[in-house]
Amino acid sequence: MALDNLVTSVATKLMAATSATSAQVSQDVLADLVASFGVDFSFLRYNDHAIRATKLIAEWPPRPDVPDPDPLGVVYFADADPIFAAAETAKEPVFFSPEPVPDDSDDSDDYQRRVQEASGVALPSLASVPLLSGDITTGALGFIKIGIKDWSAEELNALLAIASLFAQVQARVVAEDQLRYLAEHDDLTGLHNRRALLAHLDERLTAGSPGPVSALFLDLDRLKAINDYLGHHAGDWFIQAFAERLSEETGEGDLIARLGGDEFVVVPAGPTDADAALALAHRLQAVLRDRVTIGGEMLTRTVSAGVALGVPGRDTTSDLLRRADQAVLNAKNAGGNKIAVFTDEMSLKSEFRNDIELHLQNVIDAGTLILHYLPEVDMRTGEILATEALVRWQHPTRGLLLPDSFINVAESINLAGELGRWVMRAACSEFSGWQARGIAKDAIIRINVSPVQLVTDGFVESVADTIAEFKLDAKSVCLEITESVVVQDIETTRITLAGLKDVGVQVAIDDFGTGYSVLTHLKSLPVDTLKIDKGFVFDLGTNPEDLAIVRAIIALAEAFNLELVAEGVESPTAALTLLQHGCHRAQGFLLSRPIPGPAMADLFTKKVIPVDFSSAKRI
Repeated sequence: MALDNLVTSVATKLMAATSATSAQVSQDVLADLVASFGVDFSFLRYNDHAIRATKLIAEWPPRPDVPDPDPLGVVYFADADPIFAAAETAKEPVFFSPEPVPDDSDDSDDYQRRVQEASGVALPSLASVPLLSGDITTGALGFIKIGIKDWSAEELNALLAIASLFAQVQARVVAEDQLRYLAEHDDLTGLHNRRALLAHLDERLTAGSPGPVSALFLDLDRLKAINDYLGHHAGDWFIQAFAERLSEETGEGDLIARLGGDEFVVVPAGPTDADAALALAHRLQAVLRDRVTIGGEMLTRTVSAGVALGVPGRDTTSDLLRRADQAVLNAKNAGGNKIAVFTDEMSLKSEFRNDIELHLQNVIDAGTLILHYLPEVDMRTGEILATEALVRWQHPTRGLLLPDSFINVAESINLAGELGRWVMRAACSEFSGWQARGIAKDAIIRINVSPVQLVTDGFVESVADTIAEFKLDAKSVCLEITESVVVQDIETTRITLAGLKDVGVQVAIDDFGTGYSVLTHLKSLPVDTLKIDKGFVFDLGTNPEDLAIVRAIIALAEAFNLELVAEGVESPTAALTLLQHGCHRAQGFLLSRPIPGPAMADLFTKKVIPVDFSSAKRI
């Protein structure tokens, strides 16, 4: 092949090479060059100046039975023979030939023949043409001939042109590899990113692949405290230290990905069952909570972990990651620093919550919220003294849902305030309508207030406006707050409650007794009523400890001159026990279940609910 045609052919082949195909294309080109230049071997090597080494990319012909590791695969310049060492910085072609023929020899070929016969070894000659990128030597294109090889000026020019073409391919491959690295790795930690994780799991979960495939979802607990205290740079350093420990503690071939923020996923390299994955999670959790020194501060964070398994051919990448995510959320909801393994029960709960969140966004505008009412009765006479407004949601597919099903979700998506405002307006509107009909004149409407409402600016004014709009006597409205809410922000609560008292409404502390955490503040809070938590009432009459707590609450209410209401009265024995100890106001299934508004209006018309505790066991 003419040299011009050879260079054109090489250019055509190398032009089509990509990062994925460059090694094979380079080998094919080397085969052409060996034949065209009449040499025995050819090789292409790239320099890695970061480690001062030369790496074999392609060779022709391939060596048979290459050992692993290949001694020629990576050759460090510091330990290299002159042939390889010259390739580190060479800017011009380098030639090595057998021993020169003495000047008095008339026949060089005969001389070489006699040298080879004497040594028993054919002496090679070598040409090494540098690959250049500006002033940097990026590799070498080499040729070996057993015996003498004289390179003509035309061949040398062709070599320089071909080496330039290889250098261009090398630069393109490096650029492609860099782009791929950036596309598949996290900037902060150097770990794989979500894109790389998804591609890896897609491959691992293809039908016929070995399984099960496990995924460990790791989430740092309370990293925000570091960001708030020391700044986001400290948080970044902590994440980097966390990533380094993950890399040190996982095995070769394990994939580690950072999904962003403080979330990481580890995918063990081989098939991993639940026990092995759980053991790995425990080991990583123990190591990752070791202290880290940042800016002179010794810091540590705990780690929550979720473990899930996927079966190749059955489960998809999204299936596996969703399960691992659900598991780690379960671990964090349990208080953090926990490890949870995915179960079907988690999936059902997650599906339910997602369904609730999806439909809850438009629940108020859709008109699917309704109120039921729980009567409050004087157990001595059956007289209806008050009623508590309880929100219900007529879900489009799941039927009538109780607050426990959606209130927490509403709080998590910042809908609790809007939901609370709807309840207050709807309850005041319906209660006002009853009073306009001449019923419930002396009764009280009790309305639950969420923690969000209690600390919202303008809440007191909103209550006053609502009462005025529906022309209610403020004393007939009682707002209920839970005991735990009172102590979360006692100063804000005290100011808000004082404002509510100025409006004239009553205030009750709901679920009282769950921890006595409000006792030290009770005297200074403008409260009218305590509602005994149903947990102490349910077994009243059979549980001495509950009786002791209830008696203490009754004494406390008497000492502070507070009204007292027992929640959750479901047995005659509990009712009679409460009456015997001085608590006569109550609500619970023994007296009435929550009922729709029209039914509550009927009860107010009747004024009483018949009570009969004759079957109760006296204590």
